[in-house]
Amino acid sequence: MKKFDKNYLYFGVFLLFSLISWLIKFDLGIKVWDNFLVFAKDMVLILPPAFILIGLFDVWAKRESVEKHFGNNSNPLRFLWSVLLASTTVGGTFVAFPLANSMYHKGAKYSSIITYITSASLFMIPMSIMEASMLGIRFTVIRLIGSLPFIIIGAIMLEKYFEKSRYQLPLITDDK
Repeated sequence: MKKFDKNYLYFGVFLLFSLISWLIKFDLGIKVWDNFLVFAKDMVLILPPAFILIGLFDVWAKRESVEKHFGNNSNPLRFLWSVLLASTTVGGTFVAFPLANSMYHKGAKYSSIITYITSASLFMIPMSIMEASMLGIRFTVIRLIGSLPFIIIGAIMLEKYFEKSRYQLPLITDDK
């Protein structure tokens, strides 16, 4: 069975489970369905505008600019640019991975991409504001500054590993 067919099968089983849960008033199944609806609504609201912005980045951001700030000839400021770009990315990793793919195809180094992806889940401005309001600005600043060296060191180590093993990201095709 193809993976595509399995996904439909799994979703069908999920729908059947949800329907049976609703009919027999199985509380856990009803809560799972409710959580699915909340998640699906969030995705419908976040993803279309996010993908429009990703498309605009893909069209408007010149390859030369990406290479200059994130590529092989960029200076260590590329880590700062990656963190700043990630902190303004709305939608977390749902948006970060497609944007990182676009950066890769425009000539960004692996370390810049890995820094961007990691920072997209740690440095989001709305999350940091909420965290600071609940846990205090001092905690948030310590967490952000404390995370930064580990992100950068990890990104550099992964880049060196990828280069040593001559890793290339696979091309995405429509072949199943």
